[in-house]
Amino acid sequence: MSESTGETVDPDVEDFLSYLVGERRMSPATVRNYRLAVDRFLSWLGESKSWRDTDTRTARSYAIELQRTYSRRTLHNRVAGIRAFYRFHRERGSVTVNPFSALSLPKLEKTLPRFLTENQIRLFLDGPTRLLEKKSITAFDAWRDRAVLEMLYGAGLRISELVGADLGRLEIGRGLIRVMGKGQKERIVPMGKVAVHCLRQHIHLSNREHAGRGPVVVHTSGKGVSTRWIQLQMKKYLALAELPQDLSPHKLRHSFATHLLDGGADIRSVQELLGHASLSTTQIYTHTSIARLQEVYRQAHPRA
Repeated sequence: MSESTGETVDPDVEDFLSYLVGERRMSPATVRNYRLAVDRFLSWLGESKSWRDTDTRTARSYAIELQRTYSRRTLHNRVAGIRAFYRFHRERGSVTVNPFSALSLPKLEKTLPRFLTENQIRLFLDGPTRLLEKKSITAFDAWRDRAVLEMLYGAGLRISELVGADLGRLEIGRGLIRVMGKGQKERIVPMGKVAVHCLRQHIHLSNREHAGRGPVVVHTSGKGVSTRWIQLQMKKYLALAELPQDLSPHKLRHSFATHLLDGGADIRSVQELLGHASLSTTQIYTHTSIARLQEVYRQAHPRA
């Protein structure tokens, strides 16, 4: 299967991507993934066959080809992008059928979200302070890194929301921040006292107490941090805490939700805090909490 890495210049695809951004208001990551899915499908078709002439049999053949190389989740994501592409053009009359609409795919494996225990979180979040005490990093770096980790866990932010957070939307006196979530939906997120304290220190050390706009988290140069930089910093602190390196920033969000539910928060409140459009997305964390309770029961009860 040919895999093109260059961006498409096909006007039919560009119209579809513009629709995703302008009308559907999808995140840059989703648009990028849909672009990749469509580009690779068109590359697989080659010049001998037009995407407009694709039938269900061809669609099934492509899905089988994907299944030989990728996981079930990647297969579902790729087909979702292509399916959306055909749905867009069918609504506009470019094609009469969507060959991917009724395509049967292998069921996804049901996995519970991974999360850190409260003790692991405590050890992980203490990483910057420990390095500062050893004089391995500067005070600026320590408070910046603490602010990043505390916002991901203490406020349950997505990494993209943290990178895009602006001082103009920060109400630090009230412990609130407005962030732009998925689908360009803004929500107000409360921050914990520790996160607020770390942010105050970071803003002070970067001389931005009176700045009205700009990234909330910055380097010494004043430039905002990137998604990739946060991922690398997290790996450093995971190693310091002797935790698995494959724990992503999103796992801090999982931990945030799980610990809230364990502490007695109602699921509707957790849904709002996470910015989930559907309650069913949030409900997976109740399964995590129940699984944890079952494990405690099995280990502690004499009749378990």
